[in-house]
Amino acid sequence: MIAKEGFPFILTAVVAFLVVLIIPKQLLLLMIIILLALFVWFFRDPERDIPPFEGIVVSPADGKVVDISEEKVDGQEFKKISIFMNVFDVHVNRVPLTGEVVSVEHKPGKFLAANKPESSIENEQNIIKMITEYGEVIIKQVAGLVARRTVSYLKPGDKALIGERLGIIKFSSRVDLYLPVNAHIVVDLNDKVKAGESIIARFENK
Repeated sequence: MIAKEGFPFILTAVVAFLVVLIIPKQLLLLMIIILLALFVWFFRDPERDIPPFEGIVVSPADGKVVDISEEKVDGQEFKKISIFMNVFDVHVNRVPLTGEVVSVEHKPGKFLAANKPESSIENEQNIIKMITEYGEVIIKQVAGLVARRTVSYLKPGDKALIGERLGIIKFSSRVDLYLPVNAHIVVDLNDKVKAGESIIARFENK
């Protein structure tokens, strides 16, 4: 008898054994090299030049701006910027502006395509709330159809600095950024942005 929990591992081992027997060794080696290269590409983490200006908000993610709107969260009005990351974008997320982390909440949910507006509400996500000198800021790391794991490096009480790494979403996904209503948005729909480098909003006055 074999415990049923062991069947997936045994089946995986059998399939791997058959693959090694059937596929020519050179082709198998090539497939492994290609897979390794893809993983290295997907999980790359390049350094970024953080703009040294006061009152700016940098993009929390690489990708394309897919939504600019106003939305209420817990009765408070925010300006919202949504950035969609495809599988070819860098998936390390960065802190959009300096502040203190108030809470980090993991919310289970669906895995709809992250470029759909309803994914912001229905998909699995991490919700990071910060207090900054300009007011409350919310960052949502939203899982997607392929990206099923959101990881936050931050915890409540952390002092998060603009441009530093805040987490990663594995493969294609989405980040929603909620800013105080006095933020002046300086990007447009379909703009391409880079995490930690692209300025997406400014605060003229505190």
